[in-house]
Amino acid sequence: MEKLALAADHGGFELKEILKEFIAGLGGYELNDLGVYAAEPVDYPKYGRLAAEAVASGQADRGIIFCGTGIGISIAANKLQGIRAANCTSEFMAEMSRRHNDANILALGGRIVEPELAKKIVRVWLDTPFDGGRHARRVRQIEP
Repeated sequence: MEKLALAADHGGFELKEILKEFIAGLGGYELNDLGVYAAEPVDYPKYGRLAAEAVASGQADRGIIFCGTGIGISIAANKLQGIRAANCTSEFMAEMSRRHNDANILALGGRIVEPELAKKIVRVWLDTPFDGGRHARRVRQIEP
């Protein structure tokens, strides 16, 4: 069973809750919700870091993070070594983030991506493997 860390700020809280239910319905995933648990304003870097730490330490296999646009929280997550967080707004971006970049965290914008599209993005991201090969060489080049 794949372990997924979920985290959001207030701008991504609602979408996180919708997708948490959606992913649970897919089966095969153990979800660790790292917060937030309400829509009161918080600082996104804290939650991006919590998810990134879970993935980097091996407590989670991958993560999905949420803020208003997906931008800030993905920047925060990408500060940790070994994290490749991709902010995706389409199924194609989600597919390529996995196939070519081996993204281990998906970032979504709660104010940008509608829930039905977000479900499609998540499904593609969860189902797409890393291609390896020449892409593995490139992924190694982005590590510090």
